Amino acid sequence: MIRMSTASKRMPLLSACVLAGVVCAALAGTTPARANDDAGKKKAEASCAACHGPEGNKPVTAETPRLAGQQFDYLVQVLAQYRKGTRDNAVMSAMAKPLTEKEIRDLAGYYARQQGLTTQQ
Repeated sequence: MIRMSTASKRMPLLSACVLAGVVCAALAGTTPARANDDAGKKKAEASCAACHGPEGNKPVTAETPRLAGQQFDYLVQVLAQYRKGTRDNAVMSAMAKPLTEKEIRDLAGYYARQQGLTTQQ
């Protein structure tokens, strides 16, 4: 029978922890935490607030969506689709066309962190 030292027994656990850390670090690049809130707020106030309202919470029409509290990944996906022309809306396509990837992520991060519509139960 072969006996493993205590250090040998800990190696698989240590390897798993290191791997988990690497995966978390890689995923952190795709979260709103990586977006620049100041840049997102500035861009939102300059480009989006006229239709979506301050902080994305007061759309000017019933057809204009509330952006505050929306999921980061959803906002990134939708803005990218408007920019590429795979999602069609004359106003949004024109607004999204000049956006860079960074600006899209900054906007999505900013709106995802805003207090969204809540309902009382």
